Amino acid sequence: MTAYLGVDATPAVAPLYRLQYEAAQQAWVLLYPEGMVKLNGPAGEVLRRCDGQRDVGQLVADLEAAYGRADLQGDVCEFLNDALARGWITCRSAAS
Repeated sequence: MTAYLGVDATPAVAPLYRLQYEAAQQAWVLLYPEGMVKLNGPAGEVLRRCDGQRDVGQLVADLEAAYGRADLQGDVCEFLNDALARGWITCRSAAS
């Protein structure tokens, strides 16, 4: 069964990973014991906001305000669901 993140879910970077900016890579990266995942710009911006405090709706609103766009929810949710499936993030729902 595939997990699906709703807009009320609160994502956070999974404990196995550490998100940091790497000047040498000129990118945000996810570090983990076996290696590193270099993130593209949008992925880094989304994961930077996965602080375990904001729900997906708030995260999307923040990104839309930062980039002056009003149509990011679908792309952000698609990325977050992929990140959840890869184990990069954990989530709790509003009901938790």
